Amino acid sequence: MSPDELPDQMPDQAYDAQVRERLGAVRSEVAKAVVGQDAAVSGLLVALLCGGHVLMEGVPGVAKTLLVRTLGSALDVRTRRVQFTPDLMPGDITGSMVIDSQRGELTFREGPLFTNLLLADEINRTPPKTQSALLEAMEEGTVSVDGVSHELPRPFLVAATQNPVEYEGTYPLPEAQLDRFLLKVVLPIPQRDHELEILRRHAQGFDPRRVAAAGVTAVAGAADIAAGQAAVLGVQVSPEVTGYIVDIARATRESPSLSLGVSPRGATALLRAARAWAWLNGRDFVTPDDVKALAHATLVHRLGLRPEAELEGVDVAEVLASALGSVPVPR
Repeated sequence: MSPDELPDQMPDQAYDAQVRERLGAVRSEVAKAVVGQDAAVSGLLVALLCGGHVLMEGVPGVAKTLLVRTLGSALDVRTRRVQFTPDLMPGDITGSMVIDSQRGELTFREGPLFTNLLLADEINRTPPKTQSALLEAMEEGTVSVDGVSHELPRPFLVAATQNPVEYEGTYPLPEAQLDRFLLKVVLPIPQRDHELEILRRHAQGFDPRRVAAAGVTAVAGAADIAAGQAAVLGVQVSPEVTGYIVDIARATRESPSLSLGVSPRGATALLRAARAWAWLNGRDFVTPDDVKALAHATLVHRLGLRPEAELEGVDVAEVLASALGSVPVPR
């Protein structure tokens, strides 16, 4: 059965298991080209299942771009890449009205946003006007050109990258846009054994510009993603776990080191991410461990430090960890 074929009659549990297996196989395909970034791959899968978007941060050379390109090869979906630059205009990504030479009238030409998986490379290098055009696409699933809204295809995932060590000539993302990213995934420098494996592969002729040569093939498609999204909605969340998520959000708002805590949107994002993670792990209910596993990636980019805390060198991740530790875990 191909990834995009939906069976006419199949028990729900059996079909869910097949979909989960195919989406799980994406990890193995990505690992053929990317070494040591399993957490980032899991984050991208969670975002796909939630219909959310991912902000990927890491120093140059940790395979941010390669990871998304390989994910696109492991999924039978349309993939586009946009290199964000200071002179990039909104129409360059949304599309624009052009004259049809044959009919002599204006028609809409789609931009690179009309895809399933968009790699927005160095998103913080483009001006706010272009960032706001992307924000509409991320939030509404549409783009507006000349007062007309155009629906984007589904699924639609923006995987945006940014470099955390170079700020000259960049436009920091505003809090409103950061809040639209379901997850922030930090790609670390690989461990020594992983780095040895990377060099071994390159010594054997691996070319990061040709992921197909590494044997990466499409093992899941848009129908699998849609089925997974529907299955995630059926994952049960107990009142105790819901209360746990709310208490975590409220603990961040009460932290003396933070000027901006987690909003209700952030709390619902954590709920969605935890349900997707539970489903990927073969469960139809969310546990407190699911919430803790996704809390950092879902919440850390939504927090704002007080100026005095920044001067003291306080790390926002440590503040979040402290808030998590202060909330009793339900049994």
